[in-house]
Amino acid sequence: MAEKIANYTPEQTAKIVSDYQAGTSVESLAQALGKSVRSIVAKLSREGVYKRKEYQTKTGEAVVSKDELADQIAKALGLSEADAESLTKANKSALKAILAQVA
Repeated sequence: MAEKIANYTPEQTAKIVSDYQAGTSVESLAQALGKSVRSIVAKLSREGVYKRKEYQTKTGEAVVSKDELADQIAKALGLSEADAESLTKANKSALKAILAQVA
């Protein structure tokens, strides 16, 4: 059986963990070590320190799906699941306005 060769030395692992926690981007770490971004992300994930990027809208708000908005409206109004599902056909800005009024 062939011996497994480690992709990262303990020193490299310690360095990428400390640099990442200090604010260095995954892209910069990958470039410095000659590794792919996905490899760095996987290693940081295994080490328990990687935080995936939180996506935001253009206005800086957290991204909320139409399904989530429809479910919140249905819950506030006591609607059935079928009614909540039909609400998802409305546009997102209308759903946000309705939720603001019923919440």
